[in-house]
Amino acid sequence: MVNAKPRLSPWSRLLLVQRVQAGRPAAHVAAEMGVSRATAYKWLRRFAEEGGAGLVDRSSRPRTCPTRTDDVTEAAIVALRRDRRLGPARIAGILGLNPSTVHRVLVRHRMPRLAWLDRPSGQLVRRYERARPGELVHVDVKKLGAIRPGGGWRVHGRQSAQYLATHRELDAGRRVGYDDVHCAVDDHTRLAYAEIHPTEKGETCAAFLRRAAAWFAAHGIERIERVMTDNAWAYRHSAAWRAALADLQASATFIRPYRPQTNGKAERFNRTLLEEWGYREPFDSSAQRAAALPDFLHTYNHHRTHTALGGHPPISRLAVNNVPGQNS
Repeated sequence: MVNAKPRLSPWSRLLLVQRVQAGRPAAHVAAEMGVSRATAYKWLRRFAEEGGAGLVDRSSRPRTCPTRTDDVTEAAIVALRRDRRLGPARIAGILGLNPSTVHRVLVRHRMPRLAWLDRPSGQLVRRYERARPGELVHVDVKKLGAIRPGGGWRVHGRQSAQYLATHRELDAGRRVGYDDVHCAVDDHTRLAYAEIHPTEKGETCAAFLRRAAAWFAAHGIERIERVMTDNAWAYRHSAAWRAALADLQASATFIRPYRPQTNGKAERFNRTLLEEWGYREPFDSSAQRAAALPDFLHTYNHHRTHTALGGHPPISRLAVNNVPGQNS
């Protein structure tokens, strides 16, 4: 385990080393960077011994742990969980241990939660997964800051003239705006579709839903039965959205207020979307970023492995269900 909030990042540590190598006193550099002299000398020593590799975070896990539960007891805990499917409190009562100790052992051995198991067989199942494609589609909108032509601070840095000019425009009331990324994720297959629009009004959301339904149909999911969304105005009150649902013969399902976890598959897809597309590289403009979206979606649906699907891409679920279009 490493420090969750280190004072210095690896880049800052290298900067500290470079300033000292330039001839400045280590104590002065340490004060400027908000660390103690001992910390500064620690990173200087590691850099001298290991070079740049010495500036990377190390695990703080101790080499030995005398109070750790012995292997025989851990094996008994795992066996009780596997064979009798007991919780930490009951296992602790049988073995005379603390429930928190039992819980740590189960986590260390990556034993699934009881709620995720089929009690008669003991097999891992995901009860919140729909049984067939199209039974439930999660829909959500993710806002991304628009990128001015030439790139933003991720390209030029926060102290660049480009970034400072952006702030002057914000102070003057001239904002760059946002790109609204509309996403639809099938609950069973995790197949995903996305588009970028300048708004999230009811008409825009309704048109997106119709195109998403056509895209799913082209890939073998001929009908969407239910659509889950948050409680945004466009989904709750828009006549255009209700008309789109009626045309698709789909019913609406809303998440609990202030509980985005209810729409967890869409939220998790949004996170992947940001990590592997939106923030994957410093784009020079919103148009360049938008042009990279189709390639990301193809990779996500056809090639990227998914842990919930046993290491297979979402398109594999259509092949399992013998649905045409799996090679689209």
